[in-house]
Amino acid sequence: MIAVKTINDTTRICSDNLTLIDSNQFLTLKKGKADIDMHLGNFFIEDNIDCVNAFNIVDSKIINSEITLKLEGENKEKAKIQIEEVDDFIKIRFLDLPKEYNRITIRFKAEKDEAVFGLGEQFSYFNLRGKSFPIFTSEQGVGRNKNTEITKLADESMRGGGDYYTTFYPQPTFVSSRKYFIHCDTYAYSYFDFENRDFHEITFWQAPKEIVIASAPSILKTVEKLSSYLGKQDLLPKWAIKGLSLGIQGGSDYLLECVDKAKEHDLDLNSIWIQDWEGINITSFGKRLRWDWKWDQELYPSLDQIIDKLERINIKMMGYINPYVVKDGSLCKIAVEKDFLAKDKNGNNYFVDFGEFNCGIIDFTIEEAFNWYKEVIKENLIKFGLSGWMADFGEYLPTDCYLKNGDALLYHNKWPGLWAKLNWEACHELERDDLIYFMRAGNAMSQKYCKLIWAGDQNVDFSEDDGLKSVLTSALSLSTCAMGLHHSDIGGYTTLFHLKRSQELLIRWAEMATFTIFMRTHEGNRPEVNHQLMDSDTSLDAFSYLIKVHNALFDYLQYLNEVNHDRGISIQRPIFFHYEDSKFFNIKDQYLLGDEMLVAPQLEEKTFSRKVILPDDTWIHLFTKKQYGGGEFEIKTPYLMPAVFYKKNGRFSNLFSKIRNINRPYIEL
Repeated sequence: MIAVKTINDTTRICSDNLTLIDSNQFLTLKKGKADIDMHLGNFFIEDNIDCVNAFNIVDSKIINSEITLKLEGENKEKAKIQIEEVDDFIKIRFLDLPKEYNRITIRFKAEKDEAVFGLGEQFSYFNLRGKSFPIFTSEQGVGRNKNTEITKLADESMRGGGDYYTTFYPQPTFVSSRKYFIHCDTYAYSYFDFENRDFHEITFWQAPKEIVIASAPSILKTVEKLSSYLGKQDLLPKWAIKGLSLGIQGGSDYLLECVDKAKEHDLDLNSIWIQDWEGINITSFGKRLRWDWKWDQELYPSLDQIIDKLERINIKMMGYINPYVVKDGSLCKIAVEKDFLAKDKNGNNYFVDFGEFNCGIIDFTIEEAFNWYKEVIKENLIKFGLSGWMADFGEYLPTDCYLKNGDALLYHNKWPGLWAKLNWEACHELERDDLIYFMRAGNAMSQKYCKLIWAGDQNVDFSEDDGLKSVLTSALSLSTCAMGLHHSDIGGYTTLFHLKRSQELLIRWAEMATFTIFMRTHEGNRPEVNHQLMDSDTSLDAFSYLIKVHNALFDYLQYLNEVNHDRGISIQRPIFFHYEDSKFFNIKDQYLLGDEMLVAPQLEEKTFSRKVILPDDTWIHLFTKKQYGGGEFEIKTPYLMPAVFYKKNGRFSNLFSKIRNINRPYIEL
């Protein structure tokens, strides 16, 4: 029940045992003018503030479960805020604000030792306390740490280094160790400041529709409640959970050669993912794609027949699409004729530079354009025979373009959700729940409309901010936002400057991916310099073994798939979901797979042991069968033996115990 209390002339707003606001002056209004520059999907934002006005609570009224606060600014301006409790959710609405202000800052009470998690997919930090984060979807950047050489090189060459907060999938939602969440129902630019010990401060560039708050007896129950508000993901089809999705490029002959080589090594494939099914486009960045979304019969002759042939042996075909059309392509010509493209300030079609090629933006605010592009997916991908695809991008919408039915600045953060919804509708209108699509860009619509998240374009290295380590951080970050189906490009993607994928990185990445819901490889943007799965019998044998381990987990993974669908609890979980102890709040290099398995992947190069912190329980090492209690241990991690443990006497312990019987090859690199 919401209550307003006055203690020492300070207004305190509480709900049960949770204090939300502990200040008369929790609202500040400002006048700001934004300066936004975009380069290759990287956004550079400055907000010039010329007026700041702090508002004080001067009156409050309580009627049943609704509070109305009257506030007054320094110049006697009036403001009104409503706080209402509806079905266990507290909803804050800005009813009456002075129109001359366009920046809204609100403060919520914080506690000194409080930890906060979420804000969508964050790659560098899991516990966000002590940092600030803008909510604005963009390219994640190359390196993402201003102190690293790779970031400096990317900044110098293409303004593309990024920073700790840059992400494809920001979401104005966080979960607190105090067992509550705050979700802001807005797609406008916002800024979350967790640096002060006494309060959390959120700034909006437009008043949100509402701010939703709820609490529960545990952090896990809080996330479940968040999921009940945002929506839940569809079930991942069973075919995608077993086997490997092999990412290759290069044409029909090479495709069939790879299938044969996989068979020779007893490597179970669930699909072949050919992102270049529509043709290639070579740029200085590397091998890019021909964004015209139709089968390239020259590169992939007889692909329609190959799809049928492979389907008969339970290997599906997956492709690629994004929400843009290349300027000289046939689809762009149709979009121009139908007037379906976003415009520039002069009313001309707006073409975005994607790095040596220009593309039009399908204006999803036009219903006919949205439906037309949906038909492109139905006809050119689904009915052609693809069982899945990468639904790439979504974060590039320029803020200076003109949409038919909306403001680009306000739609920028909404765009990934519209793109997800379009893909979701294409599948559901054909009643094809056996299809998958995976996305990197997201928002609060993604929980309902995105089948599967992938972590985007990691560097081909072990780095914390943009390499292997960042994948686990991102999965845990999303888990606290009730987004539960997550995976990554095994081996990473971004191959620039001195970076190139090693065989060790590919295998260590695969070890971690074994204990996720979906396994998929990627050649990277410069395949010729990266170690590829098909390059080595050792790599093929390693993957063959790891896929067998992954397949042995099928019943457990399918159970977790159903839990995620029913309750919004992720496949990969932070330890504190089930062992709520502050010592786990900052752990981001190990995770629970469901509630019965703990995974501590080897995330360091040329390293063969690691520290593992086990919660208080009885744990059995998956590969050695050695038993452990709670505590800190140094665990050996030879290749193909990551530090993985399962709970003794758990529901699935008998299934886990059989994995040790799978014949493991000995490999040296």
